Amino acid sequence: MLDPRQLREKRDAILESCRQRRIQADVDGAITEYEKLSAMLTESNEMNRRRNDHQKSGNRPMSDAERTAHAEAGRKLKDDAAGLDDRIREQRSLLESKMMQLPNFIHPDVPIGGEEDYRVVKPGTPPEFGFKPLDHLALAEKHNLLDFEAGARVAGQKWYYLKNEAVLLDLALTRFALDLLLEEGFTPTVTPDVAKPDVVQNIGFTPRGEETQIYSIEGHDLCLIGTAEITLGGMLGDRIVDESELPIRLAGISHCFRTEAGSHGRESRGLYRVHQFTKTEMFVFCRPEDSDAELEKLRCIEEKVFDALEFPYQVIDVASGDLGAPAYRKYDLEAWMPGRGESGGWGEVTSTSNCTDFQARRLQSRFRREGKKKPELLHTLNGTAISNARALLALLEIHQQPDGSIAIPKALIPYVGRDRIGTD
Repeated sequence: MLDPRQLREKRDAILESCRQRRIQADVDGAITEYEKLSAMLTESNEMNRRRNDHQKSGNRPMSDAERTAHAEAGRKLKDDAAGLDDRIREQRSLLESKMMQLPNFIHPDVPIGGEEDYRVVKPGTPPEFGFKPLDHLALAEKHNLLDFEAGARVAGQKWYYLKNEAVLLDLALTRFALDLLLEEGFTPTVTPDVAKPDVVQNIGFTPRGEETQIYSIEGHDLCLIGTAEITLGGMLGDRIVDESELPIRLAGISHCFRTEAGSHGRESRGLYRVHQFTKTEMFVFCRPEDSDAELEKLRCIEEKVFDALEFPYQVIDVASGDLGAPAYRKYDLEAWMPGRGESGGWGEVTSTSNCTDFQARRLQSRFRREGKKKPELLHTLNGTAISNARALLALLEIHQQPDGSIAIPKALIPYVGRDRIGTD
């Protein structure tokens, strides 16, 4: 959420951010609601002054009639103050509903445009196979690695079973990513797989509504998380940390659940879009002046992960129209997937975003600088170390061999205990 005190001053910049993101938001309506709240708060201060003056005036000598009149006036002032407090609460709620519609600002270097208008910041080269490669579903059937049919019978479409070496690879990817992040100074964390709806919303996801990607648990005020970004970000909600503790870098392991409403077509087949997967997420709390550098660090870690997995990939600077509301800037790392489309294509396997103080303002996550009394909002960043389903998809397709076997990347062999799938 943006700072409501800056709405009028930064009105044009907010409108431009909405335009560049191609979203509709009532900026002027938010300004109006904030000014109404400001007027009410001024009125409340004046009323409190009058009540204090009235209370002090009761110390003078008074007749019984004057005492009765004074008490009646005090009760009326108290009732008026209570009524104003109720109106202020309602007005805060109206303002918050308007503020929740407004996206973050946009980094000046972000390319402007829609989904296809990204900028390639690190180009990649598709591999040469020398044979017609299979897609991951054909490879999984050949080696008995996935069972989508059983998953559909048990839970519905886009649910699945991992089997045999796919289980070993799934576990290996998690442990490999965690070990790498430990070397980078991250604190390992296993998060809850659920969160309260207000935490989900404060991070920037929609917990309810037709277009939500979040599952809600019937009968409980809880949601299944779509990413550990939600639970990691919520850890410092309503907290103030010392500057000396920053940056706080967390590596969170969780299951992720997504409705994937409206996701169809060849490019979403198989493991590319599923309802459940395991993910190792990076999350950073830092000082405002450090967040741009932290974003580059997260991007470099993601590249380090996929260099080790021997994946061909490209890195893109995501265009303004494809940014989520909290993101100030976002990089996607796209791996080459031979089974994507008719002749292969790039597919997102990780992303990393700088959300500046957008999430922290909603969560009230703050820090106190050394020697300062007033706390400041933290900046938050997130990045995917490994999203297992898509990483497994890419691994099967990229590392397939002419004889139909699948080579295990050297970085994973110690975790899997073998160097190949499909040979005796």
